[in-house]
Amino acid sequence: QVQLVESGGGLVQAGGSLRLSCAASGRTFSNYAMGWFRQAPGKEREFVAAISWSGGSIDTDSVKGRFTISRDNAKNMVYLQMNSLKPEDTAVYYCAATRARPTTAQAMGIFRQGVTYDYWGQGTQVTVSS
Repeated sequence: QVQLVESGGGLVQAGGSLRLSCAASGRTFSNYAMGWFRQAPGKEREFVAAISWSGGSIDTDSVKGRFTISRDNAKNMVYLQMNSLKPEDTAVYYCAATRARPTTAQAMGIFRQGVTYDYWGQGTQVTVSS
């Protein structure tokens, strides 16, 4: 069982930065791949970024060059550094964990799918004003 708690959300002006954190419980955190998803009002949840147990990462096109996912296995933490924020980044951001271990870069595409994940946090609100 893994419990996830997100923090770091808030209100920021366009062009600003935020760093989201996700604290994970459990002694086997390093065995999990971690993902960030977001859901804006009236829209479906969408994939943002993911990092595998070995540190490989993928992200969605709309955040490339602006967001960076990272993890600290010693602290059971995963982070999402968000720079150059835009109003369209406004959403509730969720952290998720999965035991999936794709063996190729192409196979990492499964991290884009919410059904891949076994555990979810409660979310943290990010609001970007124009």
